[in-house]
Amino acid sequence: MKLVTIEHEGQEHAAFLSDHGVIPLTWLNEKQNTDWNTDLYALLQNKQLQALRDWYVSGGQESLSALPALPIDAVSYRVLYRRPGKMIGVGMNYLAKAIELSGRPPEDEPVIFLKPDTSLIGSGEAIRLPDGAGQVTAEAELAIVIGQTCRNVSEDDAMNYVAGYTTSLDMTAKEIHARNPRFMQRAKSFDTFLSLGSSLSTPDEYVDLPNLKVETVLNGEVMHHNTVSQMIFSPAYLISFLSHVMTLHPGDIILTGTPGSVVIDMGDQVECRIAGMKTLNNSVEN
Repeated sequence: MKLVTIEHEGQEHAAFLSDHGVIPLTWLNEKQNTDWNTDLYALLQNKQLQALRDWYVSGGQESLSALPALPIDAVSYRVLYRRPGKMIGVGMNYLAKAIELSGRPPEDEPVIFLKPDTSLIGSGEAIRLPDGAGQVTAEAELAIVIGQTCRNVSEDDAMNYVAGYTTSLDMTAKEIHARNPRFMQRAKSFDTFLSLGSSLSTPDEYVDLPNLKVETVLNGEVMHHNTVSQMIFSPAYLISFLSHVMTLHPGDIILTGTPGSVVIDMGDQVECRIAGMKTLNNSVEN
């Protein structure tokens, strides 16, 4: 199942992304007299997403084909939701990227940091370069959306807590970070320094997750790419590890690291491309 957040009639709504178009959940409620939350974050918080997926796979997908739909290319897509509980970044999670940044193999445990919700934008919105911050980089990453509250979960059980996956772009004030590694949190926290995709793909869409490719794209050219299998710490490991540090709640987001970063400047277009998800695209402005 694939869901998107769109702007329709002046408001942001959750919708199905189907082969014949985009179907707002408000339309499903009206046509079938259902009462699904029409905000994706509320769906997660109220434990409705799993029930919606169960409905979808037990005949709902076919019933959607009878509903009217908006053309896929005529819809304004927005960030999945505006106020996640936690957005947790993972640094240097691909071997090549770890060596690029530190000049040595990775540590035995993940490097983690938090992104504030004031840094959050969506596809089509502008990344703004802060005055005096120096060189800024952008990194395409697979983002995991948590679907159930989890604490101290095992690696074997961790993937059962995943609601789905989306695209993301994580920005860093590279020169601030380079001055002192302790400045990483500041370098990651400027406004507009996290872009999150508009589409959520449930785990059943990716039976071969290890071979899913993540691409960092600058001005239409793929600059870096790698697959989930090449992560130093797997998605399951990251969820388990983080759940032993902090309780994870529905709607929390984990950024799983990048295959490579690009320096961005005014006028650039930067993208995160992952198969099966809406491409995440942002312009760069001062």
